[in-house]
Amino acid sequence: MSRFRPMLAEHGVTEQQWRTLRVLYESGTIEATELAQRACVLPPSLTRIILALEERGLLTRSRHEKDGRRVLLDITAEGRALIAAVTPESAAIYKEMETRFGKAEIERLLDQLEKLVNAL
Repeated sequence: MSRFRPMLAEHGVTEQQWRTLRVLYESGTIEATELAQRACVLPPSLTRIILALEERGLLTRSRHEKDGRRVLLDITAEGRALIAAVTPESAAIYKEMETRFGKAEIERLLDQLEKLVNAL
């Protein structure tokens, strides 16, 4: 993440905020509990992240129609614009990593990490 943090900071987002936005971008409307799990963010941290991103107009929050206790989150057009702005820079960093370490080695590492996460 040391390669990504300065780039994210230039766009005014933290690593956890970025992961949260990426999950929303990829999944669409999602419940807060599932978002926390997918973004690997603890629920208390997600509460602060939601507030910060909502204040910036990057996500919206609504109540579930049938169960008012459930919170639904979605990314806004501004959030999508941020994703579009950051993605090329992020892709360039990943490309540099592939060049330095090899695509096969990175894929092997990601497979191993996924196995570890599933085992836990």
